[in-house]
Amino acid sequence: MRHWHDFTDSIEGLDFEAKSLPRPEAVICPQRNVKKEFFRDLLKLAPKVEISEDGLERLFHGHGHTCGEIFALRHGQLNRLPDVVLYPKCHEDVEAIVACAVRHNVCLIPFGGGTSVTLGLAVPENETRMVASVSLGFMQKILSLDRDALMLTVEAGAVGAVLESQLRRLGVTLGHEPDSLEFSTVGGWVATRASGMKKNAYGNIEDLLIDAVMVTPRGTLNQRLAAPRVSSGPSLQQLVLGSEGTLGIITQVVLKVKPLPESKVFGCLVFPSFDIGVAFMRYVALNKLQPASIRLMDQRQTHCGSLFRVNETGTSGLKHVLADGVKKFYLSKIKGWREEDLCGCTLLFEGSAEDVAFQQKNLYRAAKLFGALPAGGKYGERGYQMTFMIAYLRDFVMDHYWVFESFEASLAWPLVLKCRHKVQEYLSAECKRIGIRYPPLIMTRLTQVYDAGAVLYFYFGFNWAGLEQPMQAYKHIEDGARQVILDLGGSISHHHGIGKLRREFLPSVVGETGLVMLRGVKACVDPQNIFGCRNLFETTQVE
Repeated sequence: MRHWHDFTDSIEGLDFEAKSLPRPEAVICPQRNVKKEFFRDLLKLAPKVEISEDGLERLFHGHGHTCGEIFALRHGQLNRLPDVVLYPKCHEDVEAIVACAVRHNVCLIPFGGGTSVTLGLAVPENETRMVASVSLGFMQKILSLDRDALMLTVEAGAVGAVLESQLRRLGVTLGHEPDSLEFSTVGGWVATRASGMKKNAYGNIEDLLIDAVMVTPRGTLNQRLAAPRVSSGPSLQQLVLGSEGTLGIITQVVLKVKPLPESKVFGCLVFPSFDIGVAFMRYVALNKLQPASIRLMDQRQTHCGSLFRVNETGTSGLKHVLADGVKKFYLSKIKGWREEDLCGCTLLFEGSAEDVAFQQKNLYRAAKLFGALPAGGKYGERGYQMTFMIAYLRDFVMDHYWVFESFEASLAWPLVLKCRHKVQEYLSAECKRIGIRYPPLIMTRLTQVYDAGAVLYFYFGFNWAGLEQPMQAYKHIEDGARQVILDLGGSISHHHGIGKLRREFLPSVVGETGLVMLRGVKACVDPQNIFGCRNLFETTQVE
């Protein structure tokens, strides 16, 4: 607990005695439009589809995991929820649902794991039609596994962590580990162009994808690909990737798998500053030295990571205190490093024992060129696992007048440090300008390295006590930070996606012609706007 208090005590404005507790019960808004004739026709075509009008199920399927949505659940209510939740059991059930929705002009919103961080699942408040959330919770089966071709066919509702556990028992792995692995689904990965922490070894979702089956109002899109690569005109799969529920429902996915790695080794490096760590990361990328995962944390996040540090069972607390003292003496007096500037870099090596040993040798040799010190595998593993914990930490501090969220962007290498400085400068100044009482908490992490650049994550939060509309303030500040990133030449997102949260920025990113093309595809495939979640761009009845 000492490390926990060290970190929390360093955050000005975080007071665990101050409570902003949620409502004792969730507020569920009433249904707005229910078409019983839709239910009758659907059950004639697909009698196994389950239909629920239960309030809690509607609430569960009516939001994602943005800070704004969680805040609304805690302190107010979501003003528009799905009128009904549908549970198909197979691909044919989904085809029946879409056909009936076209006939009765019902709005459909696909639902996978509910982990959207872009307002992707939020029901548009001014939608007057009946809205049905289509949950793929019953569609999680492995349909086939070709061990020779290393190809997996799986239903789109398969949850990442569960699927990976099943595959490991079969001797293979996807290797795709997004932060949301515990809840997110295969279909959601494809729909949002997801990326995982081990993309260096296994690729992003577009690298893993061979084929995706998607049911649209015009019919089912299925190229029936079984080859590793084809040249057959423009890739229709690229329309499915990143479509974010606007064109149809993904029901089945064909993905590449790999044999389970023989060896898995964690590691950790310590750098005297974030700038030196970034230079090292660029060197690693340019020389193709990156292991399965490599992630650089800034000073604040490195300090935050210490809250998960625990004494090993059966060891003396005094022993660890003395060890920490020796380390601090060596770093400060011998190396001349300042403790408050230290940055951690977590590593994960996977492959054959020989490959892992070779990777470690080359990477640690490179680290010496930048003056880094190895910190051991246990710290690397804790830092890696911390990624899965941050969402829970965010929800915990919301009990104490704090709002906290992450956003990310991919940038060319020359822009990384400049962007970090400019965004941090903007966040601090804007918080002060609009009257936020305490300095914000800002942490950064560099991850997903490429030859040309990397992904810069920002973790940003503040104490909202005294603000009348804290989430409006948060969105205003985050939108401003996004504009700073875009003005510098960064991306709108690397893997979180667009949803409704960032759609106002899309025209400036894809251009007028690009937007016309996207709208044209939408108008062709879904002229009634059956998939009316309004992600990517605002649309009602498509012309």
